[in-house]
Amino acid sequence: MCYVKMNKDYYKILNVDKTATEEEIKKAFRKLAHEHHPDKANGNADKFKEINEAYQVLGNKEKRSQYDQFGSTFSGGGFNGAQGFGGFGQGAQGAYNINVDDLNDILGGFGDMFGFGGSRQRASRRRERGRDLEMTLTLDFKEAIFGAEKIIKLNRDVRCNNCGGSGHEPGAKIDTCAACNGTGQVISNQRTIFGQMQVQTTCSACAGEGKKASQDCSKCRGRGVVNDNSEIKVKIPAGIDDGETVRLSGQGEAGSKGAGSGDLYLKIRVREDKYFKRRGYDLLTDLEISFSEAALGVKKDVKTIDGEVVLKIPAGTHQGQIFVLKGKGVPRLQSRGFGDQLVEIKIAVPRNLSKKQKQLLEELEKEGL
Repeated sequence: MCYVKMNKDYYKILNVDKTATEEEIKKAFRKLAHEHHPDKANGNADKFKEINEAYQVLGNKEKRSQYDQFGSTFSGGGFNGAQGFGGFGQGAQGAYNINVDDLNDILGGFGDMFGFGGSRQRASRRRERGRDLEMTLTLDFKEAIFGAEKIIKLNRDVRCNNCGGSGHEPGAKIDTCAACNGTGQVISNQRTIFGQMQVQTTCSACAGEGKKASQDCSKCRGRGVVNDNSEIKVKIPAGIDDGETVRLSGQGEAGSKGAGSGDLYLKIRVREDKYFKRRGYDLLTDLEISFSEAALGVKKDVKTIDGEVVLKIPAGTHQGQIFVLKGKGVPRLQSRGFGDQLVEIKIAVPRNLSKKQKQLLEELEKEGL
């Protein structure tokens, strides 16, 4: 076993402290790699390689431990820093054999900059679920209070009823893909800043499935989904408020080749009511009474969402006083109980007094009222 002494300060190259965590080191590497990438106008290939070399050491627990102790890393084959992307084996004729998905994970998206697109290819092989959909649903005030059933019209991709989402014509023969021999992956040579590389990518002939039908579905042309206008019935829960969202699982677009469907998100908008205002699960209303009613007391009919009730106003009630009608508010969403109705008193001051009314008020004033 041997090792080569290295004088480079990898912590300084990545601009991190010796106590930096793995996440801090990875974050610093990605930031510097983006900054110095050779494809950029002010990029620097030598600096980019140096940054990668430092990360291959500090980003590996064992190598970092050796580097901290000896100032270098060592193994049976010597120092690994100059290998380029450590951990990727070197193939025949000096070409590096790289799995695109691994490369894309390390570089945090640089696969696209090299033309690899690893993360998207890996996702396609998993058969991505359908897209989530979002739309706004407007309710009347009382529909939000009591709940409602609404019919929603949607234009979306749905599973093809001819092939059941497989993308294959019913009865078609399914064979192993000849382009990838059933692996779902193909290897090609590409020239990069690191030299000639063998790049593993998703097979375009079978979209990574490893199998191919003798005939695509005649209705969906192999997609497994078709566009369709449809209607769905939605039950809106009682007590929902403006700005809240209802999630309908599986009511989004269908995924291709039999993958799961996305979700539908309904953003709720509630029209205002001319009489009631809402604050959480409580309802706010105003009740106007005269000066004499406030002074002497009175019984008044008050409108609630369940109909009218009689509210007793005691003598001496003042402007802005609030009376609480227990349980006359909004049903608590997905829970038990109701909020309250808060009735605020507004004392009406007459603007046009008759001669007799004015005389009476003047007499009251003399009495100190």
